[in-house]
Amino acid sequence: MTKINQNPHVNDYQHVAILLIDMISDYEFPDGEKLFEHALPTAKNIAELKNQANELQIPVLYVNDNYGSWQSDFPKIVEDITKSPRGKQIVEYLQPDDDNYFILKPQYSGFFMTPLELLLDYLNVKTLIITGVAGNMCVHFTANDAYMRHYKLYVPSDCVASNSQEENDEALHLMKRVLKAETAPLAELDLEKIKYEWMDTPSTHPKKN
Repeated sequence: MTKINQNPHVNDYQHVAILLIDMISDYEFPDGEKLFEHALPTAKNIAELKNQANELQIPVLYVNDNYGSWQSDFPKIVEDITKSPRGKQIVEYLQPDDDNYFILKPQYSGFFMTPLELLLDYLNVKTLIITGVAGNMCVHFTANDAYMRHYKLYVPSDCVASNSQEENDEALHLMKRVLKAETAPLAELDLEKIKYEWMDTPSTHPKKN
C-alpha cells in the first residue's frame, strides 16, 4: 500500500473511492486478446471517470495483480507493462498519478490477503465505485467481498470488461441483483452526488467554484 505526497487530512472528507481492478496488464495470456478487445474502450471510460474524480478530490486506487512477482512493486510493474504493445495502450489512458494509491493482490479479490480494507478505513470510505477487468472474475470477486463488508457499490456498466459482452452482462446482472450494486453507465453516474450522498442534508454540500 503506497502513495506519494499523502494528505494527512484526507480522511476528513473522503467517503467514496474508485477502484481500478487489474487494468494494468500486458494482456499476453490465454484469451488475453479477447479481453483486450473489450478492455481498451473500457480504459477510455475509466480515464474519463478518473478525470472527474481528480476534480472532486476523490481517491483513486489501483488494485492490481502482482503477477507472482513478490519482489516487485507497482511502479516497476507499470514500467514492465509499457513494454507490451497491448499493455502500453492501456497505460496511455490510465497512467497512475503521484497522488493515486495502489494495492498489489495475489488472488482474484482485491481484499484477499491485502491491506485494502485497512486503507479504505483510513480514508473513511463508505462507497466504492469498482471498475476494471475481468467483470466476471476479479471485479466480481472484489465486489462480493466489498458487499460483505457493507460498502455501498457502484459498478458502471461501461467501466468493466470481460472476455465477451455476454459474460460481462451476466456478471453485471448478478452484481446488481445480489450485491445491490448500481450498474448504470458512466454517463448516468453523478460523481459529485455520490461523493456527498452520505451527508444528512444537501445544505452541507461544498460549493464548486
